[in-house]
Amino acid sequence: MAKKCLITIPPEFQIGYKKSMIAQCNTGFVLGEGTHYLLARNGRGKTTLLRTLAKSLPTVSGVVNIEGIVQYVPEDIEYNDHLSAEVILKTLVPQERREACFSFADKVELDVKKNYCNLSTGNKRKISWLMAEFFCDPAGGNVLLLDEPFTGLDSYVRDAFMEYWAENEEGVCRLVSCHPDFDSMAIHSAVLISEGEITASNSRTGQGWGELKEALR
Repeated sequence: MAKKCLITIPPEFQIGYKKSMIAQCNTGFVLGEGTHYLLARNGRGKTTLLRTLAKSLPTVSGVVNIEGIVQYVPEDIEYNDHLSAEVILKTLVPQERREACFSFADKVELDVKKNYCNLSTGNKRKISWLMAEFFCDPAGGNVLLLDEPFTGLDSYVRDAFMEYWAENEEGVCRLVSCHPDFDSMAIHSAVLISEGEITASNSRTGQGWGELKEALR
């Protein structure tokens, strides 16, 4: 039987620091398999929400239920400067998934022989993404919390990531914080933080980013 991957956010759930609330969810919702985009203007609580779900921050109120193995990949994660991308990935990715990992690294033009300190911001982000995706259990039960994975990436690599997500939805629940840079980007499932409220938005046909950003305050 496939392992579950769910994020259940209850009504009256609040995020913030200590007792200072930044945003709250008035109506609960559930995120299941697939990719869900976390959208908000700067400073509205995207990273705070991801850190709270990862349990590196306590909730202000309410208890979130997460089923599955959680990986939180922050935007500012760093590795040893003098290790190559190849060594980092071999250390973190299970042996049975390394071939697929390095094949995708080649597809997104990551020079795995370069030391971490010699990589651009975008290529450093590729390492974190590859580590998270290829550490996932193929049998399911994976929850990925990705904070701004598109930072420093060109459109070709961003599209390759999104194509991979679309082809590998089974057994993985992804919550992806990002700032889409083109209005026509189709978003089927989104978590929005606007005016201190956390809400979910779903569309089978996909809503455009140009439409969704009008709801953000």
